[in-house]
Amino acid sequence: MRDRTRNALTPWASPNVALASLIAAASLAVVSACSNGAIGDRPAQAPDGEFVAARNAMVDAYADISEISDPLVLEAMRAVRREEFVLSRDRGRAYREMALAINAGQTISQPLVVALMTDLLDLQPGERVLEIGTGSGYQAAVLAEITDHVYSIEIIPSLADEVAARLDRLGYDDIELRQADGYFGWEEEAPFDGIIVTAAPDHVPPPLLRQLADGGRMAIPVGPPGAVQTLWLIERRGEEYKRTNQGAVRFVPFIREGR
Repeated sequence: MRDRTRNALTPWASPNVALASLIAAASLAVVSACSNGAIGDRPAQAPDGEFVAARNAMVDAYADISEISDPLVLEAMRAVRREEFVLSRDRGRAYREMALAINAGQTISQPLVVALMTDLLDLQPGERVLEIGTGSGYQAAVLAEITDHVYSIEIIPSLADEVAARLDRLGYDDIELRQADGYFGWEEEAPFDGIIVTAAPDHVPPPLLRQLADGGRMAIPVGPPGAVQTLWLIERRGEEYKRTNQGAVRFVPFIREGR
């Protein structure tokens, strides 16, 4: 069992207030942008050099946030080109602190949330991680910069095909992809040292709890669709699951097959 001491975990603990404030500020910016039609704008394309500068500035700012303390996460965020995972019309704002629309009515999370959720996993090289909700592939690529054992499930067939081609083009050929209902996880590849869920169910899926390794961690938003949800950090200790409330977030609903 791995020794996880960075976060003190107690069942249904008080929220992480500092983390909640950071995420809430980013979430409010997303809601405002969407309501004002900003996602439909077509900003000028930034030159590649500006992308690099913006990405480095973003990661340099994250280095000052105490909740993002893992240097592996910072280097992963610095390595992945977010402009490759957004719609062409949005490449110019790939490094703004906001979620952006992608195809099939889904979104790519704001970079801050990706960094925070990845940091919560405390993932180490060589460990196994499962992502539920591949979406654009950005989160999977960040995980793949830390470990070469990344498994990701996307329920929407068109997105699954699209992301497979994108990750292959960008050289992330070690990521294992599956088009399926993520509620049931990936049992034949379990257990996982980390599980990250990028859409919000109204409860924690029991199969995902069972597939979490002893000492493993799960980051998952839980709550009603279309409303504010709670981001939970869940750690397994034997047959016990300890949970820490990480604050308020907004994610797209968790999609199920036939529902």
